[in-house]
This record gives sequence, C-alpha cells and structure tokens, in this order.
Amino acid sequence: MAMLGRVCVGLLAGLVLSAEAAAVEPIELFNGRNLDGWVNVNGAPETWTVRDGVLICDGKPSGFLRTAAMYENYVLEWECRHVAAGGNSGLFVHADALPQVGAPYPRSVEIQLLDGDHGSIFGIRGASIVPLTNEGVKGKTPQARPTENRCLPAGQWNRYVLTSRDGTLELAVNGKTVTRAQQCSQRKGYLCLQSEGSEIHFRNLRLTRLPDSSAEPVAQPDEGLRSLFDGLTFTGWQFRDAFQGHWVARDGVLSCDGKVPAARGESRDLWSEREYKDFVLVADWRLPRKPEPKKLPTFTPDGLFITGPDGKVVVREIDDAGDSGIYLRGSTRAQVNIWSQPMGSGDINDYHKDAKLPVAIRQACVPRKHADRPFGEWNRFVITMRGDQVTVVLNGELVIDRATLPGVPARGRIALQNHNDPVEFRNVFIKELN
Repeated sequence: MAMLGRVCVGLLAGLVLSAEAAAVEPIELFNGRNLDGWVNVNGAPETWTVRDGVLICDGKPSGFLRTAAMYENYVLEWECRHVAAGGNSGLFVHADALPQVGAPYPRSVEIQLLDGDHGSIFGIRGASIVPLTNEGVKGKTPQARPTENRCLPAGQWNRYVLTSRDGTLELAVNGKTVTRAQQCSQRKGYLCLQSEGSEIHFRNLRLTRLPDSSAEPVAQPDEGLRSLFDGLTFTGWQFRDAFQGHWVARDGVLSCDGKVPAARGESRDLWSEREYKDFVLVADWRLPRKPEPKKLPTFTPDGLFITGPDGKVVVREIDDAGDSGIYLRGSTRAQVNIWSQPMGSGDINDYHKDAKLPVAIRQACVPRKHADRPFGEWNRFVITMRGDQVTVVLNGELVIDRATLPGVPARGRIALQNHNDPVEFRNVFIKELN
C-alpha cells in the first residue's frame, strides 16, 4: 500500500511537471545556422561548426562550448550521435564559466554521452551529486548509472530529455527515464557541450523553463574573459620559425622546452599579436621538470639581493624546478614571475631588485605570501593591470596588491617567457577594461 502511494505521488509530480513545462514557450538553444547564444570557451574555430542544421564537434582540443546564459530549473531536450564507434562526449549542467585550474573542463555535473555509457550522471572538477539510480563510483566521485542502455549505435540519432529541478536531475534516453540524481552541489549554471577527442553531432537543442527557486549555490558567472589560445595553434601569437619544436601547442596546452635558439635581435619569448592597455589576464601554468638542488640568490624582505661582507650576493641551495614568467604591456621589466624561490611566484622581479626605487614600491612588488602549489601541479594567475598598477592573485591568494610600476608603457603586448627551463601554460583568458 505504501509503495502504491509512492508511485501515485511520483506520477502526480510528473504530471504537474509536464503541465508546468507545457505552459512555457520553449527556448531554441541552437538556431541551426550559427553559434549565436553560445560561447566557444577554449576551442579552435573549427572545433565547433554548423552544417545542414547540425552542430558539429570534431573533438579537438579537449574543451567545451557553453550557453551565454545560466539556467536552473528546466526541461532540456536534445539529439546527438557519435560518428564512429567508441565516441566520447558529454553535456555539462550547472557549470562554471571557465575551466578549472589546469583542466579543459569546468566544475559542473556531467551527463555522460560515451559510446557504451549513455546516461551516467556525476560531478566533475569539484562538483558532486547523490545518486538515485544504480549508485557507482567514477574514480573517487559518486555517480548515478543508467538502469539500462537504450542508446542506438554510432551513426544513429538518440533523443535525450533532462529535467532539472531544485538540484535534482532526471534523464530519459529514447523515451524512457534511465538515470536520476539529487543534491547537486551547484543548482544553477551554464549548459555546456563537451569536446573530448572524437566527432559528435548535436541538433534540436531545446529548453523549457520551470519555476526557479533562486537557491544557492550558483556557478561562477561569465566575467567577460575570452580565450587567447585556441588549444591547437598559435593563432593570435607571434610565432617565429625558430620556435618550431620548442614552443608547442597541443590539446589545450602551450609548452616550451626552454631551448629556443638565441638570435641577435629576436625574442625567444612568445608575444601576443595584439596590444593591451588595462586588462584582467587569467593564465594557468606549471613547471613540469623534476626539481633538483640548485644554489640561487637570496633576497631581503623588501626585494633586494642579500649581500655578504665581501659585497657578493649570498646564495643558498633550494629545490629548483625552473623559471619563467609573463610580460605585461610589451615590457620585459614588467614581469610577473614564475619561479622556485621561497618567496613564491607573482613577484615583479626587476622592480623589487631596483635599489633606486623607494622601499614602498619595491616591497609592493614582493609576494605577500608563498601561494605556489607543489612542483609539477597547475597554478592559476589572475593578473589585473590598471594604469601603472598591477595586482596578482595566485591560486586564490592575493600576493601582489596594486603595486605601482614606474615607467611601465601605457599599452603593449603580453608574452609568455622562455627562460631556459620547461614550462607549460593553458587556459589563457583576457578581459579588456574600460
């Protein structure tokens, strides 16, 4: 009797949900002609294209396409097909605007679109759910698995209907509900389509809003940052012939082996083609080389070299994994440093070492704290340049607060530095201010 009651309640809830959805005009998320209403977050122009009313993802590089707007409660319908067996993709809901640090994908809940697993639901990059069907574990993350596989083989279209309501998700595949999850760690965010190595096609993406609850938590919003790196090529960067094999762009990562040959009058650093005035720059980086002991200079609290009685710079042995940096406004002096020193990355090196500058200016160019992650792990800079002042946030920690850079150019290019050591960059985004 109790079971019958639960069934009746469930049917009634479904009828109410259907009635609410039917009362609202659906939103066509994809117009069949172009990518209006979508943001290509970290892919190349050819990663996402439109042909004959179909949204085509070629799978390269790993990344995502997201809606321009956030959504909370809705019924989402779409069709998709893999071109070849073994295809892999996904649809993200409640997603952040940007990828997580060092990753191609955002914090979100993924609806799996994998050949052989059409419909598992799980959190990625820090998001989580509580499974209601076929509880399993993907890595260390709980996932809800489908009650059955209802997907047609590669080359054939499959239809999905996802209902999102107050942190609960319910997925139907080809006409039957197969997966349910609840307690999403984020309940409102962007919808995203995933690029993950293989070609997949989408069409008939349609969303019908349901009443929102305005409940927290909400995903991180779009703050106007746009990618400077398409994940595959050096488009937008000044790439010289001498860089071949030394600066490499591959699947979302820009890497440098530190061995770019020197040439008189030629930079070994990777400079942007465009110049910028005031901006916010986001860049993920890591020093991939295994650290080894090395004797390096020491510094005073206000940024000068420590010298001994003989006037020579005092050195001490530290674990060193390399050195790099980011140049601002075309100036190699205005460098946000990446290195292995105990003071941490983010310092404005040439300024705090300049004994001719006032103490206050030098001190402002020394990091407030060591915020680097362990060697080999990804880090994220958020660099804000306004006028002649720079602020640096490293891994969420304020390390440089409105440091004044006397003589810094009013505008100029941005560069990723080659400093004779291996370094990797990804997720390079910029927002111009004013």
